[in-house]
Amino acid sequence: MEKSDNFFNKVYTIVKLIPYGRVTSYGAIAKFLGAAKSARMVGWAMSASHNNEEIPAHRVVNRNGLLTGKNHFDGTNLMQQLLENEGAIIKENKIQNFSAIFWDPLKELTT
Repeated sequence: MEKSDNFFNKVYTIVKLIPYGRVTSYGAIAKFLGAAKSARMVGWAMSASHNNEEIPAHRVVNRNGLLTGKNHFDGTNLMQQLLENEGAIIKENKIQNFSAIFWDPLKELTT
């Protein structure tokens, strides 16, 4: 478990850097951390983070902009509401302006 705890902490460090009004994907975080095939593990980290208000888990979605983690939030539409408050346009659990607000840590943190 120690190895995954360390990975989770790395994920949380990246998630805390996602700017207000922007989103990223599980896969983009995994790729940035050098573990491109670990998107699912990033998802597990996000699921485990929901009691920590310092981690903006609502800003992490799947590669198509779907709010796949919404069931881990209190309230039926809390994830959607948080994202809409930051300017995301969401229809049927999918971010409509995904490409416009997508934040790629590989591009943003390595340039």
